[in-house]
Amino acid sequence: MTPPKITPDEQKRAAAEAAATLIDASVHVIGLGSGSTAAHFVRALPAHLAARGLGGRVCVSSSSVTSAIALEVGLQMVGLDEVGMIDLTVDGADEIGPGLACVKGAGGALLREKLVWEASRRCVVIADASKHVAMLGRFPLSIEVEPFGHTTTLRRIIAGLADCGVAATPRLRLTDGGAPYRTDGGNYIYDAPCGVILDPPGVEAALKSITGVVDHGLFLGLAERALIGTEEGVVAIDR
Repeated sequence: MTPPKITPDEQKRAAAEAAATLIDASVHVIGLGSGSTAAHFVRALPAHLAARGLGGRVCVSSSSVTSAIALEVGLQMVGLDEVGMIDLTVDGADEIGPGLACVKGAGGALLREKLVWEASRRCVVIADASKHVAMLGRFPLSIEVEPFGHTTTLRRIIAGLADCGVAATPRLRLTDGGAPYRTDGGNYIYDAPCGVILDPPGVEAALKSITGVVDHGLFLGLAERALIGTEEGVVAIDR
């Protein structure tokens, strides 16, 4: 009899629970990502902290949605400016490529996620097996922009991507009601279907050089470990 397959959500949960075991006595400030995989980690955290007697831990969240879940399960929340540095951040990703380069931003919290990641001593990314890819770019690259003059910024983005060998026409993200989607910071998001990103550092540099681009969903050189849920169990990959 063929054993039942482990669903992607079960893979996410397994990776999240494995990440919770990384919280030990050396971790006092925990960074919380956003999205469905990070939500599994948030929900797994209180039981792990209680079982290991790790009281007094505080958490910094990258999104209002994650903050609401964390408060619901009883985690103590603080602002990034209250702690300055984060010991360990655990977050999901839309894609995890070579060198643990990641694409993030489907949930719309990419700027705040990156602020949390870059303030962290260690970052661990968790995901189901489908997110582990040979090359980045299959998933659209999210680009957060200032609303003022955003169509002008779009033209510059298209040109900048083309200079990096990426022929993509980013689409403005809309709400179900047809209005431009707004991030927690009040910005717009363009999603760029890149196909394949052969030069992630080049694309990163090109986008950061464009006035009007607030940030983008390429997270390069930040994750030190990935925990990937698979049908055979959780696989750890170190950078």
